Amino acid sequence: MVHVFISKISVLNYFNFSTHSPRKAAPSSLGQNYNIKGKMSSEPVNVNDFKEMARLKLPKMYYDFYAGGAEDEHTLRENIQAFCRIMIRPRVLVDVSQIDMSTTILGHRISAPILVAPTAAHKLAFHEGEQATARAAAAAKTIMILSYSSTCSIEEVASSCNAVRFFQLYIYKRRDISALLAQRAERFGYKAIVLTADAPRLGRREADIKNKMIRPPMKNLDGLMSFDVNADEGSKFETYANMTLDASLRWEDIMWLRSTTSLPILIKGILTHEDATKAVEAGVDGIIVSNHGARQLDFAPATISVLEEVVHAVKGKIPVLLDGGVRRGTDVFKALALGAQAVLIGRPVLFGLAAKGEGGVRTVLEMLKNELEISMALSGCPCIKDITRSHVRTPYDKLPSML
Repeated sequence: MVHVFISKISVLNYFNFSTHSPRKAAPSSLGQNYNIKGKMSSEPVNVNDFKEMARLKLPKMYYDFYAGGAEDEHTLRENIQAFCRIMIRPRVLVDVSQIDMSTTILGHRISAPILVAPTAAHKLAFHEGEQATARAAAAAKTIMILSYSSTCSIEEVASSCNAVRFFQLYIYKRRDISALLAQRAERFGYKAIVLTADAPRLGRREADIKNKMIRPPMKNLDGLMSFDVNADEGSKFETYANMTLDASLRWEDIMWLRSTTSLPILIKGILTHEDATKAVEAGVDGIIVSNHGARQLDFAPATISVLEEVVHAVKGKIPVLLDGGVRRGTDVFKALALGAQAVLIGRPVLFGLAAKGEGGVRTVLEMLKNELEISMALSGCPCIKDITRSHVRTPYDKLPSML
């Protein structure tokens, strides 16, 4: 078996940011400790700040792999911009002295409706990889969904800490490998399978093609599949995926997956009411509205723009989660108001991990939780169930409101 090595550039070193000695406070009538000319803090104040920190620390190939989208990256931009077109309608004179952000996902209680999305190759960001991310998610009392293409194994992440976690599954041409992965996840305490359904082939990620991106090591497939890839041009990661993933996967195959595991199955990659209806008919236990972080089909819709369509099709029969473009607590609030039970966070977690390791991931999750708490308080919503459709106005609501 031939293994593909990543790069001569080591990404296993954890960099420390330089610290600056505090400047003496200038005398001021406002108080001795008030520094009028003080330097701006180098510490991040929101999750977007971690993106630039990660860009400065990562080799270009790896930063582009994390940050990039498909083709012209229209959907990548739209995932974020679509949130900006939704306004919040706050209520006042409501007792918000106590805010409860906790919720339940498939029967598992979490501190806030913010989960860690499945993302690949965390060791490209930090030497402890997914184990560090898992500990951060556990500290935040939320659920991490482990990627099938993780650089730590199912077993290593399971042993890293005690927490609820799900496992993301792709279906390979060799179905026995997919079945084995699902069974390993169940055996080691994972609580659900997240079937990614929007990748019969890998999307055209042009940054990876230009960088000749090398396939990251996928620890879960050691001893199960050859990693030998013959690709003189373009992304070897894309070549490998297209060689191994099963493009013949159909709705009928949900029954096959059911036969391999007793775990609940969520399907990730739904963007239309037609597919949401089929998912319910197929008997899945939940839906994740996702366009794969805008890495598959460019000009697919922003996930927040189709969330309500999917929610209406499901009619409350199964939970609906949202993945894509969440960068603020207000984004979480908007998704909940439009019917999502929770949101998934992908790139901000990776950027936090690259910038500051496990502590960076913890900070990213805490920032979003704190912003959500403020959004709920300022909107008159003491708990998650108080957030309703009447708390937001979308572009589609404007015309009736003007008549």
